[in-house]
This record gives sequence, structure tokens and C-alpha cells, in this order.
Amino acid sequence: MNAKQLQWGALGAALSLALPALAQTPASGAATYPAWDGHHNTVRYATPDADAALRSYTQTTTQRVRQGETLDGKQKTTYAETAQMPTVRSGNLAFDALFALAGTEMQRNAVSQIQDGSYNGGQPIACNCFKTGELWHYVWTRDLSYAAALSLAMLDPQRVRNSLEFKLAGYREGVTPGPDVAGTADGLQIVQDTGSGGSWPVSTDRMSWAFGADEALKALAPAERQDFAVTALKALRNTLENDRLAAFDQADGLYTGEQSFLDWREQSYAAWIPTDLASMATSKALSTNVAHYQALTLAAKLAREQGVPAVATRYQGWSADLKAAINRRFWQADAGMYSSLTAGHFDGAALYKYDWLGQSLAIIHGIADTAQAQSILAHYPHGPMGAPVIFPQQQGVSIYHNRAMWPFVTAHGLRAAAMTGNVAVADAAYDTLLRGAALNLSNMENFEWLSGEPLLADKQAQADLSGPVVNSRQMLWSIGGYLGMVVGEIFGVRTTDTGIVLHPFVTAKLRRVALGATDTATLNNLQLRGKRLQVRLLLPPVATAPAGRQGYYAIDGVTVNGQPAGTALDWSALADDNLIEIRLGQLLPGQQVIRRVDGKPNQADPALYAPFEPAATMSTSHANGTPTVRITYPGDSTGVVYNIYRDGQPVAQGLTASTWTDRVPVKGGNACYAVEAVYTSSGNRSHHSAPMCAQAGQTIGAAVHNIRITRGGAYVLQLLYRNTAHQINLGITGSVKWLALKDRTGREVTGGVVQMPHSPERAGSSYSTPLRVSLKAGNYQFELRDFYNMSYLQSNATYGDAGGIRGPLNRADLQGVHIMPAPSLPGARTAVQSHGKTANVLQKNK
Repeated sequence: MNAKQLQWGALGAALSLALPALAQTPASGAATYPAWDGHHNTVRYATPDADAALRSYTQTTTQRVRQGETLDGKQKTTYAETAQMPTVRSGNLAFDALFALAGTEMQRNAVSQIQDGSYNGGQPIACNCFKTGELWHYVWTRDLSYAAALSLAMLDPQRVRNSLEFKLAGYREGVTPGPDVAGTADGLQIVQDTGSGGSWPVSTDRMSWAFGADEALKALAPAERQDFAVTALKALRNTLENDRLAAFDQADGLYTGEQSFLDWREQSYAAWIPTDLASMATSKALSTNVAHYQALTLAAKLAREQGVPAVATRYQGWSADLKAAINRRFWQADAGMYSSLTAGHFDGAALYKYDWLGQSLAIIHGIADTAQAQSILAHYPHGPMGAPVIFPQQQGVSIYHNRAMWPFVTAHGLRAAAMTGNVAVADAAYDTLLRGAALNLSNMENFEWLSGEPLLADKQAQADLSGPVVNSRQMLWSIGGYLGMVVGEIFGVRTTDTGIVLHPFVTAKLRRVALGATDTATLNNLQLRGKRLQVRLLLPPVATAPAGRQGYYAIDGVTVNGQPAGTALDWSALADDNLIEIRLGQLLPGQQVIRRVDGKPNQADPALYAPFEPAATMSTSHANGTPTVRITYPGDSTGVVYNIYRDGQPVAQGLTASTWTDRVPVKGGNACYAVEAVYTSSGNRSHHSAPMCAQAGQTIGAAVHNIRITRGGAYVLQLLYRNTAHQINLGITGSVKWLALKDRTGREVTGGVVQMPHSPERAGSSYSTPLRVSLKAGNYQFELRDFYNMSYLQSNATYGDAGGIRGPLNRADLQGVHIMPAPSLPGARTAVQSHGKTANVLQKNK
């Protein structure tokens, strides 16, 4: 298939790689998988006794297996079913074995101690928790939460609760946050792990905790649920109220912060972002906003349960407003999908960038309506091995989030497809998850997306881009995704607030190639809320699913312990031991549209990649105030055109010239411009250039605290600073302050949180996130007060770097205050003059 072609149509035409036919004997089986380079790999399974109640398995592969950073792992593994985990029996030994493999790896990650070199001096920490993977022995908020939401909260709710509570913390002893901080005195809240710019609120996807907490609450026994619900509501309220202060934009109703899980700046942001993390902090991400929506929804539900209706009403209103804002700002009808993120301050446009997790979360959690969900599933690109986590790919960037498939993201895509009835997308996800676990003898962290390889030797543009550059076996959220695929999608069992629902999504292809020739498939020993379930699918004959015939099987009937039942069962309707039989009947066509793309892993094809983002400069005519933008493209510009944005809105499209002058002069107010590059052959777009404002403003020295506003209007304030507490990709010491303006009587007239993320090591001064203010004419004084950051939390008291064992740290070297007219607000000419010490802040417009 040519990489420049996008193939649409029925599933039979769209799936270029079918699931392999699985030949088996009662005690052995094999599967052969075509590789991207024309070779084939074979996986073999064997068990000494296929009739045993608990089997042991041997699994071998001819594919080279990754261990750590190299392809030197053993190509054989053994594992065994246990009485503590569910088992599967089908007509296919391989299908049964791979479920047992995932269960074994889940148990290996169930530990009594966790460990990370940055905490507790590298010594173990007692916690009956889930560790993150073979290479990662700690508990991380997002990894845990997504794994729990996919299945682990159902299968081991108590351990998930322990792990979730480990990711809650109050303030350290003797620590008092600033007076503007919200919440209870102890500050119990969700922990944002170390990361970009010094963690929260550059990153705000700690709210993903709510995904896991919601599922744990559904599965916990009543007494444990009641205790956890009280803790969860308190932590959610404290977190929500402070995120509302530090990371909420009143102008568009969205929360700011880095994309959830896509937390490696160079992988999925513009190349200039690592030197300007404040712009990443003020961007908005689809995935993170859906996480906030889920947190608000859960908090409202718990508040109603716990008899605080005013709190429930508050959060229910916020969640409804947020859903509307997500659809208003992120939905791109011309692409048929949600944008993954907006540009940061002084631009704010929704970018033509897409990620599979964000799209899937929007469907799963009801942000997308039915038409939007169907459109997303039809439009998101799938390669030969499955869906990449982002699209289009970034040129000159190594493989990790970029150019990669992640099984836990694929599992979210599968759930979205099953909910929507998209057979083609579901089959692609089944293929990806089954293939990945089979060939690699483990549930891996990630794969290169076009080849499906766990480590692809790749040199592109004379740069070594081999990868994924980090990859672990036994990855918790991949395990959660695989177990969720089997229990939640294939057998269709999900917990609710009152019981379980049964909605298996068995496609004709899955029936034909994965479940074997027998007429039943059984999930044994599923233990939920003290009840044991045996769930048996009564399958139509294989003859109903010949090659080329696609669809999914409707439910023809349900019985519980021999009695007819519906698909929703209350806990009270279940005995201590239960046999649930689900008869599958008519083959329904479902949705069968999928977008297929193809290409070679080592070629930056314009159909798969975005252009580089251009660089741009601007000059403004003093005669009439008209800005001129000059564009430089950092590569071969053949087939590239440019779009120009003014204050986040497109004002020029399809430009071939490198110079453009705005015909609308900027008078009295301000306007900010950014440029994106577009491939004419595919329409794929770059990130935007760093924005440029017609009125750049001026900086007052740090010693000047008083200003005089001679004419009222809208302004933007930023702090000029350096924060070298840690590297830009690590730490907990992003400086978070409250910037207040007081009038001449000392009354505070406006204020808000400003962030000063970690500064690049070799760069000069940086600008903080902006504070937009509307001021009347008069005299004002700046005041900077402490807010708080993650170093204030008890969970970081043993952290080995800045803000940890040596005490909280919320500091930056302040060098000045920058003031300029706010963009997109036209008005009269404006002057700002200092009061007290003399400082020429802004020149009047000429």
C-alpha cells in the first residue's frame, strides 16, 4: 500500500494484516505472524495437561525479545495459572495461555515493597501496592490509574485502593502554604509525580487518579468502599479547588497543563517548547481536560452520597461547563476528531495534532456524542500493526511516544470501538494486543508503530532514532489493558455502582481466529465483591464467521444459574457462586470504517509525518502599525505551504511566500501571530512557531513595585526569572506564586497564580506564565506571595533532589516584571508609567 493513500471501506479491505490463524492440538499450539520486512515469526505454546484445572504453559518465540535496552532477552518463558486469578478456556490454547501470562505478570507486579532511587535513599518502602513494571519498581499516579481503570480495580480492588492512597498526600509537618491556597488545613490531595518543569501545575494529569478511583469504588466491598469514598472525596475536593486556582482558564473554560502520559516534551510538542515551558504550562490538552471532567463527575457523585448537596451541585455544574468547553474548543469538524492540544498563551489555537488516548477517553467518558464517536473511530489513522499514540509523527525525533504504539492506549481505543460498535477498529486493537503479548512473551510498554518491533534499529536523516528508547516488560498498564480486553470486551463483564453489566463484543474475526473451533469460551473464577463468577459465552458455529464476513454478534440471551436474566445484574441478584451464560446470536454489521495508512519505518513520508514547525520573526511599521511576518523553514520546503494565525485565529492560509503583511493594522491594543507549515500532499500540519506580539511591551526591574496606569484596559503581566532548582524534565520545584495587584489604599484588586517552571540550563532568563488583568486608571503595587508546589507534600519528604529531604523549595530568581497590552482586545492608545521609582514601561502608540 502506498504511504500516501488512505484506504477506507469494509473491514475485509481495510485490515491489511489479519490475525493469524492459530493451529493447535489439545496440548500445544502455534501462531505465525508476518513481520514488516517480509519475514515471519512463530510463537509456540505447550501445556503438559490441557485438561488440568490449573495449567502451566511454555511459550517460545522466534522474534528477538527485548530486555532492557537490547534485544538479548530469552526467547522462551514459562508460567502457570493460580487459584487467585481467573482462567480462560476456549478452543485455542494460545488464547488461554496469553490470558494466563497477563495474570502471572499482574501477580508479579503485586508487591509488598516499592522502590525508586530518588525516594527514601533508594531503600524499599512498605506498600501492598502494584509496582509499575519490570524496570519500574515505584507507583506512579497515571500508570496506576489507567491500569486500574482498564481492569485491575475490578480484579484486585484492595491493592488498587492501597496504591491509589499511596498517591495521596497532605502537607509536610511544619509546612504552611500561602494564604491564597484552597482546601482543608491538612492539604490531602492527589500527587503529581516528578516531571516537566518541576511537576504541577506545568503538568496537571494527576487528575487521572479519578479514572482508577471510580473503578475501585465500584469493586470494593461495602465497608472498604465507604472508607475509601470519604478519603477520595476529600482528596478530590482539595485537588479540584487548587487546580481551579492554578490551572483553569476562565476565558475558555479549560484546564491548562501538559498532555496526559505524553510527558516528554520533545516527543509531542514544538521544538522550541523545552526552552519555554511556561508556554507548555498554559497550553490545554484534551486528555488532561477529560481527566478533570471525570474527577469533577466523581466528586459530584460522592458528594451526593455523603450528604453535601451544595458541593455536588458545584462540581456537577463545573463538569457540565467543562464538557461544553471541550467540545467548543477541541472539536475539529474538518478533521472529524478532537485536537489533542492547543498552543499556549499568546496563540491558543487548537492544533491539528491528534492522540489516540485523548480521542478514546472522550468517547469512553461521554464527552463525544454518538456522531462524534463514530467520526473519531473512522478518521484516526491505523498502521499495519495498529494505531499510533500520536498522529502525525514528528520528524527527527526518536521513537517513544512519537512513532509508537502503547498497548494501554490501544486498550482504551478498543473500549471506545466496542462501545460505539466499530468492528474494524476493534479488530485492529485485538490484533495489536494479541500479537504484542505473543511475540514478546510479555506485556511490553510500547512498540514502534509501523513495524510492531520492541526495538527498531533505525537511522533517519543521519540521526540515530532507534527505539523505543525506553521499554519495559511486565508493564502494569499494558497488563491492565490485556486483562481488560479479555474480561471487559470479549466476555463483556464490567462493574457498576450497583452490580455488573454484560456486554461482550465478539467480532466475526475474533470468533474465527482466536476462540477456536469449540462452541463455548469460558472465563472461570472471576471473583467480584466476594462472589465467584463463571462466565460462559455460547458461541455461534465457526461457519457463521467465514473469512471476509465481518460484524459482531448480538446477545441472544442471558441466564444466571439457569434462570433468564438481563444484561444488568445487581449484586443482590448474584449468589456466592454463579454460572452466567451469554448466548451470542445474530451477526450484526456494526461500523466498519477505518482509516488505514502504511509506510516504511525509516522514511519520513509526508503522509505520516508533520512538517517541521517554521521559525518566524516580525516587524511592525511605525507609520501605520501593520505587522509583517517573515518565515524560515528548517528543512526542504518542497511541497510545504504556510498558515498564519492572529490571536489564535487563521488569517492567511496556503501561503507559498516567506513574507506576509497583515492588512489589518494593530492600533491601540495588541495582536500576536504564529505560523504553521502544511504538507500540500497530505494536509498534515506542524506545530506552531513561537508566537510574536505586535506590541512586545517592556520590563520593569525587580526593584520597582509600583506602577501608574494612565488609561484603563486589559494587560498581561509576566515575571522575568531564572529557576535552576532542577532539570527541565524532572523535579518537584516549579516555582508557583500568587501575583497580586493592590490599589493605592492597599486593597487587592486582582491577582492569580503564576508559574515559573525550571529554566533551561544554558538559556538566559525566562518569562513566567502570564496573568491577564483588567485595570482601571490609577496607581498599583505588585505583591508576590507563596502559593505551593509538590515539594510541600509529605510524599516528597524523602525525595533525594531539590525540594525533598532538605525541605520544601518554591523559589526563583526574580529579575523583573513584564507588562504589555493584552492581545485580541482592541482599544484606545494605552500608556503605563511607573509610580515612585521611574521606569518607562510602555511607549504610547505612534
